[in-house]
Amino acid sequence: MQIDHLSLTNFRNYARLELSLPADRPIVLYGDNAQGKTSALEAIYYLATSSSPYTTSDRQLIHWRTESDPIPFARLSAELGGEAGAYDKLDITLMLDMSSGAARFKKSVKHNSVEKRVMDVVGLLNVVLFLPQDLSLVEGAPSDRRRFMNATLRQVDIDYFLALNEYEKILPQRNALLKRIGEKRAGAVELEYWDEQLASSGAIIIAGRQQFLRELEVKARDTHQAITGGKETLSLGYMPSIMPRADADSGQLSFDLLGLDLNRQLSPEEIKPQFLEHLLKRRGEAIRRGVTPAGPHRDELRLFINDRDCGLYGSRGQARTAVMALKFAELEWMRDQLGEYPLFLLDEVVAELDSKRRRFLLDRLNGGAQTLLTTTELDIFDDAFLESAQLLHVRDGQIQQPDKNG
Repeated sequence: MQIDHLSLTNFRNYARLELSLPADRPIVLYGDNAQGKTSALEAIYYLATSSSPYTTSDRQLIHWRTESDPIPFARLSAELGGEAGAYDKLDITLMLDMSSGAARFKKSVKHNSVEKRVMDVVGLLNVVLFLPQDLSLVEGAPSDRRRFMNATLRQVDIDYFLALNEYEKILPQRNALLKRIGEKRAGAVELEYWDEQLASSGAIIIAGRQQFLRELEVKARDTHQAITGGKETLSLGYMPSIMPRADADSGQLSFDLLGLDLNRQLSPEEIKPQFLEHLLKRRGEAIRRGVTPAGPHRDELRLFINDRDCGLYGSRGQARTAVMALKFAELEWMRDQLGEYPLFLLDEVVAELDSKRRRFLLDRLNGGAQTLLTTTELDIFDDAFLESAQLLHVRDGQIQQPDKNG
């Protein structure tokens, strides 16, 4: 899938934008800071995922000049083309809604002018986003790595998407019940319903992550060895906070000290009863603390180079290499799942790389994925790459092709 045309109205610093995008060469958005380069990538990401990688508040996405309008709104629209010649139109409108008496922003999604739910358009447009702050996949908090797994899987796996949404609704309700039980305002028997629901959705999440990481590891290892000249080996360690057994009757464990074994896939049906068992075993602790101490919301992913934890023992350069390998692996994994490449969005990434990694990245951007890069400096690219790319100048919320003088 590719974007043939992007339209924005009142989105971030774009009062109005109409932009046609080529699919046969990399697209470089260049200009000074705070002109709209990142906002263009954010708009594409939002169309694909109905969420922003930079903020959790939809209000921040609406152009500041609309604040005095009777009904502030933003609209994002994309005309999509595919390898088979299919055509689709995707629209998302964010609008202030006062119907409930309180100000909130309503999200309207349309596919080919027909109103849809967000889940109905999952997979219509897919993206891989590469940011300088993606070093958090190595050096950051576990929540950063869980976010990476969720952002990828929810685009291509509708069962995972639905399970994650359900889990994120159930978890705070279970935690609220735990607090009421701890305060003697409810009985522990009420947990049975919520435990059943949490285990059902949580088992799908754990199984999905295990399969994803097993398949991703193979691709990431190959890319990492290509970057390092075969001198280093990258591996992934999935560490769910609830460690399921491969055979619950025999007690045989499907994991080692590094985490869940990626070579032996467990099904949600195998994981769920063990999840329930774990919740029951730790019920007393959960009631005392008023929180659910284990589950997919506490899972961890670690990256290892030559069997050593890169987050603990790796250099800054090794971390950058590992993240680059992971992003290219994500791109190829999504290609396998979808049958065509997702869009590849790179926000100010090239300037963060040394010459060796920069060359590796740029040499691989002339493949099948429609690719958009942002930069403040064109001179970090060599002449051959610039000749092969579509250059677009971004200034004051306008995007134009440069004149002959640049």
